[in-house]
Amino acid sequence: MTQPKFQGKYRVESTRLPNRNYAANGSYFITICTKNRDHYFGNVVSGQVHLSVIGKIAQRFWVDIPNHFDYTYIDAYVIMPNHVHGIVVIDRPENVETLHCNVSTQNDVPWDITQRQFMSNISPKPGSLGAIARSYKSVVTRWCRENGHNHFAWQSRFYDHIIRADGSLDRIREYIINNPTKWEEDKNNPANLWM
Repeated sequence: MTQPKFQGKYRVESTRLPNRNYAANGSYFITICTKNRDHYFGNVVSGQVHLSVIGKIAQRFWVDIPNHFDYTYIDAYVIMPNHVHGIVVIDRPENVETLHCNVSTQNDVPWDITQRQFMSNISPKPGSLGAIARSYKSVVTRWCRENGHNHFAWQSRFYDHIIRADGSLDRIREYIINNPTKWEEDKNNPANLWM
């Protein structure tokens, strides 16, 4: 069976759960990679990450996420040479609603309004994991452009995993913390792509 194509290119199917509200309370493990897994953020030497200027900016803006998203905080994270691993926690009080949008089905609504509604429905919702990742990637990219690092780019998507209440939080924290010491074996290390 061949994969479906979009604009003549193979599409990667979304790994997101179709009925999951990614603005809902929960802990999320995310990985955001640089384009082509280029080493913009620094190097690993003897199991220690040595951040470049861009790596220090990526770290600064990661730590700053809770200052821009209500009811959001970060847990364990690491900035690696070509990717960021981190745990993002969304923890709204019970009386705070998350936003939901519905697609208009009225035939008499002007096209431009239904188009805006459609775009609103497919865009990340405020305070959602997608909005957080998009904003983070955007602010790092903007800083790079404004400071002469025009070559910097992110991979177009990011990986996420909903952390269940089954003890996996501690395993994921350990994975993140130990990631630099396992860099030689890491699948994101370009030296391992041909193995």
